Amino acid sequence: MKRTLVIISCMLFVLNIKAAYIYIPMSHETQRNHLKAYGITYWVLDQGIEAYWLLNYDGGAFVFPHTNVFEKELKTRDISYKVIPDGKFSQIRNEIANPELNMEVIKLEKPPKIAVYTPDFNARGEKVQPWDDAVTLVLTYAEIPYDVVYDRQVLEDKLPEYDWLHLHHEDFTGQYGKFYYSQGTKPWYKENQKRMEALATDLGFAKVSQLKLAVAKRIKEYVSGGGFMFAMCSATDSYDICLAAEGHDICAEMYDGDSAEKYDQSQLNFDATLAFKNFDLKTNPLEYEFSTIDHKNRKVTPNTDYFSLFDFSAKWDPIPTMLTQNHTRTVKGFMGQTTAFSKDLVKSDVLILGENKSINEVRYMHGVYGFGTWTFYGGHDPEDYRHFVGDPETDLNLHPNSPGYRLILNNILFPAAQKKKRKT
Repeated sequence: MKRTLVIISCMLFVLNIKAAYIYIPMSHETQRNHLKAYGITYWVLDQGIEAYWLLNYDGGAFVFPHTNVFEKELKTRDISYKVIPDGKFSQIRNEIANPELNMEVIKLEKPPKIAVYTPDFNARGEKVQPWDDAVTLVLTYAEIPYDVVYDRQVLEDKLPEYDWLHLHHEDFTGQYGKFYYSQGTKPWYKENQKRMEALATDLGFAKVSQLKLAVAKRIKEYVSGGGFMFAMCSATDSYDICLAAEGHDICAEMYDGDSAEKYDQSQLNFDATLAFKNFDLKTNPLEYEFSTIDHKNRKVTPNTDYFSLFDFSAKWDPIPTMLTQNHTRTVKGFMGQTTAFSKDLVKSDVLILGENKSINEVRYMHGVYGFGTWTFYGGHDPEDYRHFVGDPETDLNLHPNSPGYRLILNNILFPAAQKKKRKT
C-alpha cells in the first residue's frame, strides 16, 4: 500500500512538471472570450503571480503558472485555455526570441490600480447623465476592479494613488458637451448643470470652466509624474481645447452666465496641448461640435467604416505593439461626439496606432508626456455604431470577442508590463 502511494505521488509530481503553465490563446479561431481573458490575467496578477504577454504570438496570448484554482476560475469564466508543460513554454519562448520574427515576450508583474474619472452620482447609479461609458462597461464585464474619482479627488491630489486613469465621457471646456440646442430643456441636462455649478462653487471656483481647467492641469501633472491616462470620445479633444484656451472665456452665456470673450484663434496656446495643434474652435454655442479636431468630412457608411491598426516592431517598440494587440488588424469604426481626429491637426511627435488612411483620419493614438503616457481613442462605444443620448447600454455578453473593446483592455494591462521593456 505504501509503495503504491509513493508511485502515485511520483506520477502526480511528474504530471505537475509536465503541466506547469496555463496558456490562453487569443487568435480569432481559438478564443471564446477575448475580453474576459484580460480579466483573468489581471486577477492572476492580483494574486501576486507574474504572467507573460506573448506579443504578436497567437493573437497576443497570455501565459501564467498553472494551479488548480486558476484552472477552475478559467472554466467559471468560460475562457479558452490549454495546460502546457514548462518544456513547451520554453519552446515557445525560444521561437519568439528568433530575431527574424516580429514577436516578443513581455512579463507582467503587478496589476495597475485603476481610477475612472466620472461624476460620483454616476457611480451611485443615478442616471443624471443619460449615457454609458465603454471603459466602465468592459472593466465590469472583464471583472477588473476600479475606483471612481472626480474633480474633488483630483484637486485633493488623490491621483498619485493610481497607476491608470480613464477620463469618462467628459467636456473639459465647461460647455456641457454643447448639448444645449438639442437637450437644453431636458430635465437631465438642467440637473447635470445644476450639480456641476454647485460642485464648482463648493470647490472655490466661480465657473465650471475654471474648475475643469484646474482639473485638466492637475491631470497633466499626474501624467508628467509617471501616470497612464486614457481617454475616449469628447474627453480627448475637449481636454486639449481646455488647455489651449487657458486665459480666455470660450463659453457662451447659456453655459456660464456671461458672453464668450471675443478673441482671435491665434491666441490659442498649442504648446500646452498633448495631442493637437492648429485647430479652430467652433464658436457657435448652438453647434454640437467643439472644434475642427473632430473629423466630420467622413465619406463612409456604417458598412464601410473601418480603421487599420499599424504593425510595430515587437522587439524594438513593445509599447505600441502592446497597445495594438488584436485578433484582426482591421477594426470596425464607431461614432461618438468626437468620432475621429483630423490627421493634419495631430502633433508630429504623436504615435498613430490606428487610422483610416483613405479619409485622412486618426482613430487611435498614443503619446509620452514627462515620465508618463496618454492614449486617445475616438468614438463612444465600439459595439454601438451610433450611440444616441438615452440609448440602452451595450450588453458585452453579446460581444465577447470585440476587437474594438480589446484595444481598451490593452491599455489596462500596459502599465503592468516589466519596466525595462517600456521603451519610448
